[in-house]
Amino acid sequence: MMPDNKILISFERLKSQLNSILIEYGFTRQKADLLSGIFAGSSLDGVYSHGVNRFARFIQTVKMGIVQIDEEPELLNSSGSVEQWNGNGGPGILNALRMMERAVEIAGESGIGCVGLNNTNHWMRGGTYGWLAAEKGKIGICFTNTKPNMVPWGGAEKRIGNNPLVIAIPREKGHIVLDMAMSQYSFGKIQEYAMRHQELPFPGGFDDLGNLTHDPEIILKNEKTIPIGFWKGSALSFVLDILATLVSGGDSASRIEGREEEYGLSQVFIAIQPGFLPENEKDRLIGEIISFTKNVPGFREGDKIYYPGEKTLFIRELNRKEGIPVSEKVWTEILNL
Repeated sequence: MMPDNKILISFERLKSQLNSILIEYGFTRQKADLLSGIFAGSSLDGVYSHGVNRFARFIQTVKMGIVQIDEEPELLNSSGSVEQWNGNGGPGILNALRMMERAVEIAGESGIGCVGLNNTNHWMRGGTYGWLAAEKGKIGICFTNTKPNMVPWGGAEKRIGNNPLVIAIPREKGHIVLDMAMSQYSFGKIQEYAMRHQELPFPGGFDDLGNLTHDPEIILKNEKTIPIGFWKGSALSFVLDILATLVSGGDSASRIEGREEEYGLSQVFIAIQPGFLPENEKDRLIGEIISFTKNVPGFREGDKIYYPGEKTLFIRELNRKEGIPVSEKVWTEILNL
């Protein structure tokens, strides 16, 4: 037994357990294999909040009929390098995988591909689709809207979503992958702190009186998260919602508000052929930027600078070797499914 009631589970065992549950709930073997690989892979990379910790909730949306397990995305419109698709309420992960793959296909033909997806479900870990694009040698950009779960700067009520944004840059020595919500902490990360009964290191939202708070329980209850960069994050969330709505032809956060569960989301997937420079020259330029950025002393001894995605590679290797830490409570919940 590890501290904080965690147990170590191998990637293979975790994927196998999730796979068998998905098949039991009616998924085809192919879809179950893809989904279990993504859920287990997210936890392997240290994103437990959108991996194994989120699995039981995903199954709940299947049981409620929100996630249509047999539905496939459908092409609605096409113009040049831009396409618009309907997700038909299918599994958000599978829809998002297909859309980023399609954007990569278009980019391979014309240099850039942009796909808008409407009527889809939660894509879980957004970074999955950035890593996918980078592995295929493309710059990947994707974002999604959400239900309103954040206050616009100066407001006292939820009106904007935390609208995650992903930017991925392929690199031979380790891809650079930015995966961030517009809130200071994603709700999955806030839930992790709540499960450990720990306060957030930095203020993560407002209490009911409008004061900044470190208490994850309060933020989970009132869903009044704080935007990154205060007014700047609020503005960025606002325009991402507009872009997702226009490009996909789907619902905005204002229409998603009030639904019993978060569904009918709008998303955008962009893939770009990374320029005309030789591969070694691109890697040299990126390495130069990384070296310049990281070669700086920290305020405190032991401080270390990481580029986006660098820690992911370290955690992936560690968890592959030692096992994935899973909360006993979460594991029991999964076994009971």
